[in-house]
Amino acid sequence: MDAIIRLEKLDKTYKSAGEPVMAVRSVSLTVERGEFVAIMGTSGSGKSTLMNILGCLDRPTGGLYFLDGMDVSNLTRDEFSDIRNRKLGFVFQSFNLLSRTSALENVELPMLYSRLPMTARQKHEKAMKTLEMVGIAQRADHTPNQLSGGQQQRVAIARALINDPVLFLADEPTGNLDTRTSVEILGIFQRLNEQGITILMVTHENDVARFAKRVVVMRDGRSVSDRLVENRSNAEEELRSLPAEDPLAAAQ
Repeated sequence: MDAIIRLEKLDKTYKSAGEPVMAVRSVSLTVERGEFVAIMGTSGSGKSTLMNILGCLDRPTGGLYFLDGMDVSNLTRDEFSDIRNRKLGFVFQSFNLLSRTSALENVELPMLYSRLPMTARQKHEKAMKTLEMVGIAQRADHTPNQLSGGQQQRVAIARALINDPVLFLADEPTGNLDTRTSVEILGIFQRLNEQGITILMVTHENDVARFAKRVVVMRDGRSVSDRLVENRSNAEEELRSLPAEDPLAAAQ
């Protein structure tokens, strides 16, 4: 098998009021290429700390982390930055778009730091194709404040995909969205996964996790459950069962 993520007895300890606090405790986990995995847990379970380590935003205090076959457990800050740009795509609950730039410019931004030699026209064309992939190309010239929450999240997904990451990380990606828009976004994730993109999504909601193929449950810093999803939700089928979208809301 082809592992994108391999963790071996991973630990993360913080200091709180001078006392050590173990946020992640001896977690071993493997995610193969092409999987769609949800990491679940309540507040304080360690899922967000684990996500930060997987996203090379933080380093473990013990154990090993192999990303796409490379040990990234103890890289420098600059090396972490390079890995994030080349191998990882991020989507967050709060979208994190630049407010004064267009959707297209937001998506083009990561390519400014890419090593690939591309002309401005090539970057523009690739960004437009990626916006088309997530169904928001018709709003390419709009700034975030001219877009609905769901539209902003589509732009954020396009931005996360623009450098062809080996791993797509989503942290509570539907937390600020209504039910129908959440299912639409999860439908995009399912379609991307069908195209071979490896997705790891953090959520505290069972209704969101059931769209994934596999669920890992964290509790008190440990992985206490790792199972395949039975009766997995299909976004397209679920959208057909929801009330029709308000045409005025859709126009926003």
